Amino acid sequence: MQLVSIIFIYVLFWTVSVFIVLPIGIRNHREMGVDMVEGQSDGAPANYKPVKLIFYTTLLATAFFALFYLNYSNQWITIENLDFFGSRERLGL
Repeated sequence: MQLVSIIFIYVLFWTVSVFIVLPIGIRNHREMGVDMVEGQSDGAPANYKPVKLIFYTTLLATAFFALFYLNYSNQWITIENLDFFGSRERLGL
């Protein structure tokens, strides 16, 4: 696998991991008992910590990418394993 492919696949895993990690542990102002600013949305987070978010996202993305790369190297799960309906034979591939 080329370096550019590795970087882009890792970025994809990181982007997906952001959406997995983002809602974890977020509390709004009502849940924390903090006064809201006028015009603020009711669901706006009161305890948003971007450094913590980036750390956990990077940790999760690295774990996902490591599993992906190990599978790529060792061929644990291949297309043949996922072809449940025999479409490769029907298509002559």
